[in-house]
Amino acid sequence: MPSTYDRRLFLASLLGAAAGVAGLSGCAESSAATAGKGASTAPLAAKVPAGTSLKIASYQNVQQLQFKLAKLPELPFTVSSWVNIGAGPDVINAFRAKSLDLANNAGIPPIQAHYQGYDAKIVAINITRKPNYLFATKPGSDIHTVEDFKGKRLAFSQGQAQGVVLLRALKKAGLKYDDVTLVPLTSNQFLTALQSGQVDIAPLANSQAPAYLQQYGAKGARTVTTDVVDLLNLLWAPVSVLNDRAKAAAVAAYIPQWAQGAVWQYENPDIWNEEFYVGTQNLTLAQAKAISDLANKPLFPPSWDEAIAWEQETADLLADGGFVKEFDVSSLFDHRFEGIAAKSVPAEYRS
Repeated sequence: MPSTYDRRLFLASLLGAAAGVAGLSGCAESSAATAGKGASTAPLAAKVPAGTSLKIASYQNVQQLQFKLAKLPELPFTVSSWVNIGAGPDVINAFRAKSLDLANNAGIPPIQAHYQGYDAKIVAINITRKPNYLFATKPGSDIHTVEDFKGKRLAFSQGQAQGVVLLRALKKAGLKYDDVTLVPLTSNQFLTALQSGQVDIAPLANSQAPAYLQQYGAKGARTVTTDVVDLLNLLWAPVSVLNDRAKAAAVAAYIPQWAQGAVWQYENPDIWNEEFYVGTQNLTLAQAKAISDLANKPLFPPSWDEAIAWEQETADLLADGGFVKEFDVSSLFDHRFEGIAAKSVPAEYRS
């Protein structure tokens, strides 16, 4: 594992890639100190003004398909574009380019954006209680447990959920950063890195593992499961969007359907397996069922206290490794939207 100095160089290279357009990699610390200022606290409008539009992330067209299958009401604003984007670094770049107004990510991208000096806030929370990720080994690996990660090369994406899951797993196993080599990659590079042997281990989403094992299981690839969770599935938006009264009202109107779509998917796994996993991801029905069986029950808490505490722990974990500077994560949450998702779903999906 690189020294603290090397980790800082590693961090700088990631920041440079993610913030190249704005040229922020050299001033992340000073920029982060000002993040959160100028955010609106004005009450949300009760109605979305006519002519309002949003550009919304929908990775692999999940949102449109959810809304269609659930037969949800028409949104009271125009979605000018559904952007097929999911990875945190890509979302931050799209926010910067003003080609995206609202995105669905895990808890770590807002932390990364803050460190880069980009001002965005969380507007909705879905708590996940079961692991969404597992660790896959390269073909021919002798790794069977997280303790076996010692001395190995691990795919690491600092700005994505997979990164924090890896760091939490190492901490739980009693491994220090110096015990392993973190290889800086983005999640869309993980499979190629595993296949080529560039890394020994990579965290994969539950939905990715079946296809990988089908192709490489006979060649000695395997998975290592843990009970480490990535607690937060969230919606977030640039402060510039949330400071626009019309767009903020549209965001507030979108949140209930985002929550209701997730509930519908959870309650209708057979339809979702056929329509999404089989119909669009080319998985077999058996593979689709294996993924759905691991699905988290959506939980939209009326209070964000647990989410804020978890986000602080995550930021502190990154700071301990020298990947970000310490800061108070409460600045990442726009409490005007707190409770909107919870009020839109049945009581069993609130806690």
